[in-house]
Amino acid sequence: MSQSTPDGVILNIRVIPRARRSELAGTRGNALLVRLHAPPVGEAANVELRAVMAAALEVPKQSISIIAGEHSRHKRLRVSGVDTAAVTSRLARVVPEVEKIVERLRRS
Repeated sequence: MSQSTPDGVILNIRVIPRARRSELAGTRGNALLVRLHAPPVGEAANVELRAVMAAALEVPKQSISIIAGEHSRHKRLRVSGVDTAAVTSRLARVVPEVEKIVERLRRS
């Protein structure tokens, strides 16, 4: 679900656009599931994804960039300026199953 890099963390994300509301909704496979109210038209969903993730991770929006999957439901985000432990603990407050998945990935 996450990968540590020298300048931050890379997260695997699965997006569901046109949801009733924007929220972190759990996990799907090894990706964080994010529901977005915005439609996948233009950059609307990507802009909203960055805002939702910035709020959840308590980082500025500028710290989050999409490095893969800009036009796909499967995305990879780079979160600069944080480490894996900080990301895991912040996400676990919102999505309790995150810690279980991270632990499972460490064992394998």
